[in-house]
Amino acid sequence: MKQNVFNHKKIVIASHNKGKVIEIKDLLKPLKINVLSAIDFDLKEPIENGLSFEENALIKSSYVSKKTGIPSLSDDSGICFSDLDNEPGIYSARWAGENKDFKSAMHKINELIKKIKNPSYSCFFVCALSLCWPDGNNVTVSGQIKGKFSWPPKGKNGFGYDPIFIPLKYNQTFAEMNPKFKHSISHRALAFKKLISLCFPSLEN
Repeated sequence: MKQNVFNHKKIVIASHNKGKVIEIKDLLKPLKINVLSAIDFDLKEPIENGLSFEENALIKSSYVSKKTGIPSLSDDSGICFSDLDNEPGIYSARWAGENKDFKSAMHKINELIKKIKNPSYSCFFVCALSLCWPDGNNVTVSGQIKGKFSWPPKGKNGFGYDPIFIPLKYNQTFAEMNPKFKHSISHRALAFKKLISLCFPSLEN
């Protein structure tokens, strides 16, 4: 696994989602490296035609790494509702449309769940992280956190579907939590712990 240890001075986050970029930058802060994003290079978003979070994460990281010549870290994440056959899943961002209108997407989910007889309200967030080098070498991992659907949306922090997700064992939505605390327990944090053990051993406790 030695070839997968990250020892560069720069990394590009393969995302145009500013909320996601902020969260990943926060996780990478201890590395003390130059963290850039796809926005800095004015790159278009690649077509995400994978059939899983992991496949889509690799599509993004490999695309940005090849375009910039710099190792790239991508995140593909979404929310899955048991009552909706695990939708929207990998299409979570697409449900929000081109304008990233997550308020509308959350209302759509609520309307669909209201039609379900005896809903369980069970749901889970998934995050796949893919670190890709310009030569195509890559490491892709994923993390998951289970929770319950909550309506109406609550909280002003976070982004995306955070206002309607309460993780198990807690009584606040992701959007109500202190961002630093959310970063420590989220699906993204769980995936990042796996990535650290494989690629950033200097960050391990």
